[in-house]
Formats: sequence, C-alpha cells, structure tokens
Amino acid sequence: MTTTTVTTTIRILIADDHDIVRRGLRDLLEEHPGFEVCAEAGDGRDAVECAVQTQPNVAVLDYAMPGLNGLEATRRIRAMLPDTEVLVYTMHDSETLLRELLAAGARGYALKSDAARYLITAVEELARHRPFFTGRVSETLLRAYLQPDPLDFSLKAMAGSLTSREREIVQLLAEGRSNKDIAAALTISIKTVETHRAAIMRKLSLDSIADLVRYAVRNGLVEP
Repeated sequence: MTTTTVTTTIRILIADDHDIVRRGLRDLLEEHPGFEVCAEAGDGRDAVECAVQTQPNVAVLDYAMPGLNGLEATRRIRAMLPDTEVLVYTMHDSETLLRELLAAGARGYALKSDAARYLITAVEELARHRPFFTGRVSETLLRAYLQPDPLDFSLKAMAGSLTSREREIVQLLAEGRSNKDIAAALTISIKTVETHRAAIMRKLSLDSIADLVRYAVRNGLVEP
C-alpha cells in the first residue's frame, strides 16, 4: 500500500517600500521548500489590497511604510482576513509599538537585525497559527510587563483615542504632505482634512506640525 504525502504550500505576502529589501526577502523565502511568495507591495495600502486579492497564509510587513504604516495595514488585514497571520519586521522595539501591534492582531514580530536568522522559523510558526517573537523582542515585552511605565501608558491612551482615519492623517502630515495632497490621497475634502487635523492636535496635546513629526518619529510612524 502506497502512502501519499500531501504538502501544503505556505503563501506569503511581502510588503516593504524598498525594492532591494523585497527582492532579498523573496529570495530568502523562496529558497525554502513549500514557501511561495504570492504577492509583493510597496506600501501599506497596496499591502492591504494585495492581501484581499491573494489571501496569503502569512503577510510579512515592514512597519515604517509610506502612506499607511504596518500598524494600520495589520489592523485592516486582520479585520478582513482573520486567517491571515501578520509578521511585522522593523528597526524599532519600543514597548508602546509592540503593544499596539499585538492589539492590532499581529502575532509575529522580528527586528530587521534578526530577520535573516529567524524569518523562516517565524513564517513556519505563524502558518501554524502560533505566535513568534525574536529573543530581543520577547525581552522587551517581559520588561514592559514587569516594569510598566506610567508615562508610556499615558501616551498609548492618547494615541489610542485616534480614529483609524486620524492615524492615517498623522502619518501623511508627518511625511510632509499638504492638506490638499492628503485630501486627494484619501478622496476626502480639504475641509475634512482640516477638521481631522485639529482633532489630532487636540487629542495628542500637540501645538505644531514639528511636534507631530517628533511624535511620529518617536512612535515609528515615519523614519527619522
């Protein structure tokens, strides 16, 4: 009697705004038997659209992408595709960012400095719907649990009060986009952008765009 082994292909979406990084990730992943990169995206919006179209098992997202960052992309992908697991890889390991990504539905998190060593294992674990965090990230989470920072919780509470649309606008403003550019990108009126902008500054207790940029850099929304 002959036994047939069924091999399930793990389908992967890669999203990063740097072509050379995407190419490197694709090469690394597709060298592994049973892995297939089913789509690539250059920003967060494309990542969400590609995920909906291809329904990957695992989405590998850079955090600091233009237009729509990895946090917002994670929220949208997980809301629409609960069976798609998200692995976020980034240069940042702040406790606030980790908490926000976990709350958004990401179950994997790896620092870019660790990606080459752990990426294959991370994808395999997530494809089995198991969480995966590299060692340094696990240490950060443990430290946050054992020694919570009251100020950090305060900042998180303020950021958590922003709507999804307001978080998009925070990122676009921090990227230097004008109200007109933002209105065109989001297909809303300039007046609506101005209303959101005023609400954002009030909720975050900020006084200027310079303060907003500092906030965005500190929280990894844009690259410094």
